[in-house]
Amino acid sequence: MLITRASEYAILSLIVLSKASAPMDSETLSTQLSIPKSFLAKILQAMAKHGILKSFKGVNGGFSLLLEPKDIKMLQVIASVEGKAPAVFECSPSMYSCPSGKAQLCSLWPFLNKLQGKIDSFLADLTLADILE
Repeated sequence: MLITRASEYAILSLIVLSKASAPMDSETLSTQLSIPKSFLAKILQAMAKHGILKSFKGVNGGFSLLLEPKDIKMLQVIASVEGKAPAVFECSPSMYSCPSGKAQLCSLWPFLNKLQGKIDSFLADLTLADILE
C-alpha cells in the first residue's frame, strides 16, 4: 500500500481547497472531483483531525486549509487518511521484528528497507506547494 485512492482524493481535495477563496463543503468538493460524498467526508474529517484542514460548521460551513501549502507535507497527508505511514510492502521496518522470524534469510529486506527510507524522505520533503507549481 503506497498511495491508495483515499490518499489520491485527499491530495486532489487539497489542490482544490488551496485555490478556493472560501471554505468548501464536502458536497461541493465531491461533485467537483467526482468522488463519493461519504468517502470524501471521512477523508476531509481525518485531515481536519490531524491539523491539515480547518472545519467550519453551519450554513456557510465547510473546509479550508489550516496550514500554508508550503507547510503541508505529503507524508503527513497520506498518514492522516491511511491511519499509518505509506509502505512499499507490508514488511517490518526492523530485521528483529520480522513476523516470520526469517529476516536474516531474506535477500529482499535490505533493498526494501532502503527503498522505504528514500520514499519516506521524499514524501516528508514534498509539500502541497511543490505539487501546485
